[in-house]
Amino acid sequence: MIIRRANAADAETLSALSRDTFTETFGHLYAPADLRDYLDASYAPARYAAQMEEQGCALWLLEDEGRARGYVMAGPCKLPHAGVRPGDMELMRLYVHRELQNGGHGARLFAQAMEWIAANGPASCWLGVWSENLGAQRFYQRHGFTKVGEYLYEVGNASDLEFIFRRDME
Repeated sequence: MIIRRANAADAETLSALSRDTFTETFGHLYAPADLRDYLDASYAPARYAAQMEEQGCALWLLEDEGRARGYVMAGPCKLPHAGVRPGDMELMRLYVHRELQNGGHGARLFAQAMEWIAANGPASCWLGVWSENLGAQRFYQRHGFTKVGEYLYEVGNASDLEFIFRRDME
């Protein structure tokens, strides 16, 4: 499998991949209407195209013979934490199809994004992770992230407790 930098032409692919991976991981948590509305608002192709045009935002696709199997997204930090400083970056999304998890593919995507983040010189890298995703929390802790806060993440009428993690890059 290869990892390549995504571009605006990949917006439809990223949208479909996001919908699939989010639904297979979290879809059971939400009412169908809430899930549908969230997916439509959060993972619209036009949003991905705009994010790829945004200064300081980058995405990489994991592909198997041209078929998208996962992706990672990084950009300016938008998490609700008082410690976020101008120039800080966020690992915004790291999604891999379930059947490929625990095979090192997420780690490869993570390494690609962290290399890019480090090259862009922020003081800190931030991320949000669902409070009940213990595997992801352990992964990020192994890579130097520590929990520094929490907030509620809205999906329709549901509010999920998200943990905020930070890793100093200096």
